[in-house]
Amino acid sequence: MSWKQEWKPLGVFAGIFLVFFFYPFESLTPENAFVRPITEALALAGEYAREHVITCLIPAFFIAGAISVFLSSESVIRYLGPKANKVLAYTVASVSGTVLAVCSCTILPLFAGIYRMGAGIGPATAFLYSGPAINVLAIILTARILGIEMGIARAVGAIVFGIVIGLLMHVFFVKDKDLEVVAMQTVDDQPSRPLWQNALYFAVMIAILIFANWAPPAGESGAWSMVYASKWIITGLFSLVLGVMLVSWFSLRWWKVAIVAVPTILLAILLPDYPLISFSAAVIGISWITSTDRDETAEWFEATWGFAKQILPLLFYGVLIAGALLGRPEHEGLIPSTWISALVGGNSILANLFASVVGAFMYFATLTEVPILQGLIGNGMGKGPALALLLAGPALSLPNMLVIRSVIGTKKTVVYIVLVVVMATISGVFYGAFFG
Repeated sequence: MSWKQEWKPLGVFAGIFLVFFFYPFESLTPENAFVRPITEALALAGEYAREHVITCLIPAFFIAGAISVFLSSESVIRYLGPKANKVLAYTVASVSGTVLAVCSCTILPLFAGIYRMGAGIGPATAFLYSGPAINVLAIILTARILGIEMGIARAVGAIVFGIVIGLLMHVFFVKDKDLEVVAMQTVDDQPSRPLWQNALYFAVMIAILIFANWAPPAGESGAWSMVYASKWIITGLFSLVLGVMLVSWFSLRWWKVAIVAVPTILLAILLPDYPLISFSAAVIGISWITSTDRDETAEWFEATWGFAKQILPLLFYGVLIAGALLGRPEHEGLIPSTWISALVGGNSILANLFASVVGAFMYFATLTEVPILQGLIGNGMGKGPALALLLAGPALSLPNMLVIRSVIGTKKTVVYIVLVVVMATISGVFYGAFFG
């Protein structure tokens, strides 16, 4: 990859990110109703830049790049492809979210990676839905704050949704020939390392993603609280393991890894209250190591950068639009929150449908849907619409839709969105009838 052509987009991305990361757009509180949606859009983008880009999206991009380079197409097609064992494929795809604490945007690079490697449209969309919908942290938090029955309903609904949506997407697009062409062109090359090494390598990267984004606990005691208190130590240990793997299994020069590891560790020790600084140093370091190396690690970075160039602009535009229309929690956008609360009271089909549609278009960062719903329920939102929003919201968002369309096309994206909204609506109606 020639960096002469890449410096310009990299500089643009970095410049925009730094502006939104450091400028306190949320401090702007204009009285003018016409200006407020603009400031809400900027504030939401700033919040996203500070809380999710470095710890969520960038690790997800690296995992997606690794999937496309180190995971053989033959393996993906065997387990998730059009001709894979359906029970195994949909089981794996629908429960994948239990180990991925990601939002509807962070799942996108991972989805794009497995889809382009030859996964069938059914298992790929089951994975796309289940990733953000069923992460174990969100289920536990839902049960703790909104009630055990809501937590169970969310977990069961998310797994069933993933399987049903995937199967329906497969049925609707069974004549799609694109992935069959990918499968026919795949060559079952001899892997460069054993499967168990690749499995551990992916597991370590996923662990870094999970613990770097471990949410704060509701209380100050318990296992959740203990893990949160040690989240950066755990993340650092997994990062060291990753460094050892890169030297031992991927033939990266040890002195390059040391150049990155030493200042990262020193920053973590000297600035324990600012873990994002040391994490950012590690991200920059791994980018430098892989981009200046050769062979498969260089391909890894090139694939990672390719996903970033494709997805980041769409996410940026989508977050701005979502912020302008819907605002942030406890802040108004163009659509007043009182309208939403008024429309989702009770358990009518219209209330559940409206909750599903609003949830589908609104952006929810990982776990933020729980406190948002807590506030809406306190203002009169019915339990059925609450579940409908829980099942539609975390799995979809306007930024998410824009990126999905770029990966699978307009027709498949529209069908996927409709399936999520309709199933969330039906689930909300039934849940509200029994528990409302």
